[in-house]
Amino acid sequence: QVHVVESGGGLVQAGGSLRLSCAASGRTFSARAMGWFRQSPGKERELLAAITWSGGRIYYADSVKGRFTISRDNAKNTVYLQMNSLKPVDTAIYYCAASTRYYSGDPTYTETDDFDYWGQGTQVTVSS
Repeated sequence: QVHVVESGGGLVQAGGSLRLSCAASGRTFSARAMGWFRQSPGKERELLAAITWSGGRIYYADSVKGRFTISRDNAKNTVYLQMNSLKPVDTAIYYCAASTRYYSGDPTYTETDDFDYWGQGTQVTVSS
């Protein structure tokens, strides 16, 4: 199993920034990619960004492209989500997840179903 723990959520004013961290432990060698998701009441969980451990393939949802940046520190088994220019619509619970799904080559992970180990989530609230 891969265990993931998110941190860094909180309350921020519109236009502000937050950096979320996701620490992975356990059988981290089996994880191919990490992703950041969010879910707000009444909405489906949305994949925001994903990054592979090996090749650094990165995916961004259109809703966050240009404002959010995903990065990784392989030595620390940690993935980050830098969130800038935050808006009230970004208010949600943010989740980190690991994917152990193998694809040949060096693919970009873009599907929620690719991710199989999830953290508990961290609340991000953006006030207007």
